[in-house]
Amino acid sequence: MIRKRMGVVLSIIDRRPGLEEITVDMNGRRERAINYEYITGPVQTGDRVLLNTTAVSINLGTGGYHYVMAVVGENGSDPGREGHIMKLRYTPLQVKVLAVEEQEHPSGSVYRSKVSIDGIPVVVGSLHSMLAPVAAAIRSRAGAGLKIAYLMTDGGSLPIWFSRLVHELKEKGLVDETITCGHAFGGDYEAVNIYSGLIWARANGAGAIIAAMGPGIVGTATVFGNTAIEQGEIVNAVNVLGGRAIAVPRISFADSRPRHYGISHHTLTALGKVALTGCTVVIPSLTGKKKSVVERQLRESGIIQKHQVVEMDPGCVEDILGTYSLSVTTMGRDASADPEFFATACSAGLYTAGLLKPGADEATDRDIC
Repeated sequence: MIRKRMGVVLSIIDRRPGLEEITVDMNGRRERAINYEYITGPVQTGDRVLLNTTAVSINLGTGGYHYVMAVVGENGSDPGREGHIMKLRYTPLQVKVLAVEEQEHPSGSVYRSKVSIDGIPVVVGSLHSMLAPVAAAIRSRAGAGLKIAYLMTDGGSLPIWFSRLVHELKEKGLVDETITCGHAFGGDYEAVNIYSGLIWARANGAGAIIAAMGPGIVGTATVFGNTAIEQGEIVNAVNVLGGRAIAVPRISFADSRPRHYGISHHTLTALGKVALTGCTVVIPSLTGKKKSVVERQLRESGIIQKHQVVEMDPGCVEDILGTYSLSVTTMGRDASADPEFFATACSAGLYTAGLLKPGADEATDRDIC
């Protein structure tokens, strides 16, 4: 059940495409809320709003926001006539989009003429925080001429507008276009599923694709009960479509939880069990105990037997991020606090960029399979 409360808009703190960050008065308390203009229309100071307060009430890590469900007394605008695909289907918040698969899409014929992604590299992440270091590393080596597409799945946030990171990466030219697939919505282009999203990105000129969920992840401390499981499914999709899948393992020695020490159990399950086809798994250069832990996990999970594992030295990760003035964190930790996580993502990006050079082969650094 949704926990609903009434509030009054006190101020609009920030606006970015599709989203307003506001403060609301709730029974004398000043609290933060998010309004998605595409769903509810814009708000003004003094508006009475109906809020979904469920996540905050149970202390979920959603940034401490309530969400506007409706502006009281406001009917809102009618959606455009184009598009017949509903996302958030059969819910009170279902939204209509014009998907690239539809006959009436202006470029739909381009999509419908393709059934392959022509061998281009697809970097498959399992956390939204991998997006920035991967994109920065690709751009730093491949240059401005490469079109990079971000395909956002529905494993995390559904509205892409919630991601400040995506907005920043687009402003800085690190991501050229976005596609939202499944029930995720709000990208430059909408797709029904991961397959059609990948095909569209390639058909629209992408030279490299980064596929990963939006902000947030569902986890239950069980083997299969997490949305990061999609990493293995995306690898399968890339291979079905004739692409080159590069998986970013989630590696950390800063996380206090044993299941996320070294290679996260999310990665071990997604790539060791769920991925039925092979991919390239890029790991950063490690030494000592850390190296031993990761190599043991790769063997015991079956990843090293199923996939090509490549070790790469990403150099100074802070320099790669600093080139684009990126200040990014994962689980609240930056590159200095969680160096292996960011080194892994940058390594995958650099490896991918290496594949795009004329005459490049699969092994741009040391293959350890």
